[in-house]
Amino acid sequence: MKSVRAVLWVFLCCVPAAWGAAMPSAARNAVPSTVQQIISVDYRTLKNSDTAMALKAQVLPPSLKEFEDRLKSVGIDPEKDADQLTFAAYRGPKNEVRVVGVAQGSFSSKVVLKKMRLNKIKPVKYHDNDIYPMSNGMEMTFLEDNTLLFGDGSALRGALDTRDGYTTGLDSNSQVADMIGPVESGTVWSVLDQQGTQNMLISALGDAGKLADFDMVKKRVQGSRYTMNFTNGVTFDLDVVTADSVTAGTLSSLVKAGVLYRKMTATPIEKVALQNVEVNSDGSDLQMHFKADDKQFQSLLHSDLFAAVSK
Repeated sequence: MKSVRAVLWVFLCCVPAAWGAAMPSAARNAVPSTVQQIISVDYRTLKNSDTAMALKAQVLPPSLKEFEDRLKSVGIDPEKDADQLTFAAYRGPKNEVRVVGVAQGSFSSKVVLKKMRLNKIKPVKYHDNDIYPMSNGMEMTFLEDNTLLFGDGSALRGALDTRDGYTTGLDSNSQVADMIGPVESGTVWSVLDQQGTQNMLISALGDAGKLADFDMVKKRVQGSRYTMNFTNGVTFDLDVVTADSVTAGTLSSLVKAGVLYRKMTATPIEKVALQNVEVNSDGSDLQMHFKADDKQFQSLLHSDLFAAVSK
């Protein structure tokens, strides 16, 4: 998913972000054990922050835009009716990446399905679930009265297989599941598995990622998690979970080198932002912290660097 770039941009001022909140139990039960990334979008908080809305408008991933459009096609307006959207990217039987979304909010299955019937749209059965077509080949089913699962056919059925007990779920993947607890109470959070985190670091570090030290430590990276808040400016906190303190310390040094390299070619506003990036290690975790006020962050949104890397 392009929204994986969320971690990268604030990490080294190089890619966009996503938004979220604690994952509903209905969504958690539908996430397969082969999960690559989980992102949650808290629309209630999003609408109360001009900075968050500006960020959303500029860097909203195409996959999220597509999901929003699909919801509108069945009479659900995300900005009015959705309290929370949760997205899960997981690997299918052939290692292909599948993506499903779960919308939870003030809408009702009775109202949505009544519209379906009036439009003579009929469901198909899968296990005990009624699956309805959406536009552009996507499908949907209700997990609860106000909780909608949607995605393309294979992704949706894979998630239902997990929810209905035919395949193993998120809780059997301790590497990812254990990372959720420390971040899911945040306004914004996401978790990324080992492979995804390795790819993120390679992209984010740039030339620093070519050093022998990184090649040594990347295999000892276990995953990553981040939170983002829009109260009194923008605050971003990223943890990269590693195997031990030595790995975390080495990775911290590499990230600091990457930040210094970015400063060499940065504009004045970008340099101010990079000065607000703090990198250290705590035990086996690499920790990165970024904070900016609303005016500073919105200026950064319109910088050449941000425009170049958020495509």
